[in-house]
Amino acid sequence: MSNTQSQQPLDTDTSVSAEKFERIRRAHQSEVAEDYVEMIAELIAETGEARSVDLAARFGVTSPTVNATIQRLQREGLVESRPYRSIFLTDAGRDLASACKARHQLVASFLEALGVEAQQADADAEGMEHHISEETLAVFAKFLDQNKA
Repeated sequence: MSNTQSQQPLDTDTSVSAEKFERIRRAHQSEVAEDYVEMIAELIAETGEARSVDLAARFGVTSPTVNATIQRLQREGLVESRPYRSIFLTDAGRDLASACKARHQLVASFLEALGVEAQQADADAEGMEHHISEETLAVFAKFLDQNKA
């Protein structure tokens, strides 16, 4: 490759690709926080409290992993926790948990509308919900509205 060729500006396809992968990296970074606040909200609704031991069991991770994540979520203002006490969501944590649950339900409902069995749709939605754009979610919602039985 000549020196002239290497100095040409990036083409549109390259910048579009870079933007796509940057969005994916951002989604990966927020995925754990979203999963945790959603699970904390679920545990509180089911049992009245969210404990580290319950989070570890539900996620299949160790207590130190949960503790490190909870500390991070505290720094981000999503949870409140004190030693030997349950974990509580802040207002921001509750808002995030609610948005995550709604996004998950929308993706799962869309998959079910396409014919995916409910349990599989729920499992697939768990991975997809973190990486789907607001634009695509809006299309899913429109499709579901138009195809109500």
